[in-house]
Amino acid sequence: MVICGDDGLAHRLAVELDAVCGEAVTVVLPSRRDGRGAEIAALHRDPHSPIELLVAPHPDEQTLRSAGVQRAAALALTYGDDQVNMTAALLARSLNPSIRLVIRMFNRERGHHLERLLDRAAEATGGNGDDPWPDMSTTVLSDADTAVPELVAAAAVGHGHTLQVEGKVFRGVVRAAGSPPRSADLTTLAVLSGSHQDDPASEDSPETPGEEGTQLLPDTRTAYHRQFTHGRLMLEEVTHHHAPEPPARERHGLAGWLRARLAHLPWRVFLSREVIAVYGVLAAIVLALAAATALFAHEHPWWKNVYLPLLDIFTMGDPATDEAVARRVLQLIAGFVGLAVLPLVVAATMNATEAFRTASVSNAPADDLSDHIVVVGLGKIGTRVLAQLCTTDHRVVAVERDPHARGVALARQLGVPLLLEDAGAPGVLDHARIRHSRSVLVLTHDDGENLDIVMAARETNPGVRVVMRLYDDDFAATVQRTLRASYPQAPTRSRSVSALAAPSFVAAMMGRHVLGVMPVERGSLLFTVVDVAGHPELEGRSVHEAFREHEWRVLAVGSATAHSTSSSPDTLAGIRLHRPGLDWRPPHGRVLRAGDRVVLATTRRGLDILTTGVQPHPADRRG
Repeated sequence: MVICGDDGLAHRLAVELDAVCGEAVTVVLPSRRDGRGAEIAALHRDPHSPIELLVAPHPDEQTLRSAGVQRAAALALTYGDDQVNMTAALLARSLNPSIRLVIRMFNRERGHHLERLLDRAAEATGGNGDDPWPDMSTTVLSDADTAVPELVAAAAVGHGHTLQVEGKVFRGVVRAAGSPPRSADLTTLAVLSGSHQDDPASEDSPETPGEEGTQLLPDTRTAYHRQFTHGRLMLEEVTHHHAPEPPARERHGLAGWLRARLAHLPWRVFLSREVIAVYGVLAAIVLALAAATALFAHEHPWWKNVYLPLLDIFTMGDPATDEAVARRVLQLIAGFVGLAVLPLVVAATMNATEAFRTASVSNAPADDLSDHIVVVGLGKIGTRVLAQLCTTDHRVVAVERDPHARGVALARQLGVPLLLEDAGAPGVLDHARIRHSRSVLVLTHDDGENLDIVMAARETNPGVRVVMRLYDDDFAATVQRTLRASYPQAPTRSRSVSALAAPSFVAAMMGRHVLGVMPVERGSLLFTVVDVAGHPELEGRSVHEAFREHEWRVLAVGSATAHSTSSSPDTLAGIRLHRPGLDWRPPHGRVLRAGDRVVLATTRRGLDILTTGVQPHPADRRG
């Protein structure tokens, strides 16, 4: 396996491919000092690690040859520049037509085009055109897309992580101890350590099965006996999955929408102390000049005594050359006063106008809003989190200080309450009604800022569920433990995007196609699609016999030869599934044949055993 990159994702890939999958890995680093280069170099120095290291500034042809791409089974390109990844992928495909390519792309549309282009190139150079899942496949993934479902699942208590296959929607739901089974439940994914644990990923312990801890993929007998004393993570079929709620303009018509917007406009900004003080001074000066005009310039109509000073202050009147000396002196005084006062008037007016504009583009939450989810940060991750949350029944409030952030337009389109303010500023979280919220998702780009916002949220609402995005996984684990120690009754999760995305990238490099990742503790369950042919653990066995405790479970069975005619195949985390007709409630006695394809829930270790047949020693498991 070859990995090109030096960020957190590259580091996690190297650790998991080595420790979890037992693969020989070569990492191409632009520098030993930048990014996570020093940590990756430390892996190379470990005498028990087979990780090789190559330092090269660019992934050009010579670098790829030196890394052994011609002989490699898979290449992962994790650079932050889409153009660099595209160029390296094209070079790698020309050097080794049969290599599996896993490419990190931020532009999803460009990634889809590249995926099709490289797969056609592989078929033209010897791939099997009848098999849409060739070993020499190209998989384009976004770390954001693979991380967002877990972040949403962590915040949306009771809804769990969603999995979409063939137009059907499934989710992981926690059932309390003693709760009866439901007709929508498909299978037990895990038996939790407590009697009722809202968040199946809320513990710090590793994914190690044990009688007293969380058990992943337990057998039927264990699941039955422990359901009375322990919570369970169930896979549930969702009967509906609605589109995002339309904004008020579409629901109530244009007139109703305009009335609502006008009623919520922040007219109070024009009554600020600054505006009142400046215009009060201006009014006092005008009255003083009007009185002086009436006394000394003998202007008898009262309105003229006010009108002329105003014209003089704003330099709009004609010179009083033919009038009395007093009138000319007053005009000069008014002109000098205008020079001094007008800049203050303009500045106060502009400040009030800007405050009005900024506040009016916001859409403050209603005063009675409660049990909602607050999303702080509408960047790349926050935008996709917001879009997915709006497909559920949860109410959402968004906070973003940059009016040009990519998620601001989406929030307005969906009619989501939006505060264009700094979440760290005093009073902003109160304005988002954090005291009455269910969860808060903090997803800005700054780790320190995220931590500050979370601590402020905890001070305001000690019981609020907190999900925080951090870049460094070790730091995320430390923060999570500390916050839980400080607030033991409040759920807290701090997650690294690279750690959340790594399992999908690893699986794609191993030639596996991951449909979704569901968090359980700090580990996860993978949902994958596997051809039965060639797997002695599956082929010729019944669905019941194919089950392996704590390793894998068959969820659905379909034909490996059927092809979908849909122009928009089901996707999750960038993985395409072109196989219709899956039976999600297969009889336990159904025998799996070579022509079948199955959807499995597996642990990382179980999927590795299925693919390689090698069972790693528990002492060697890291990451």
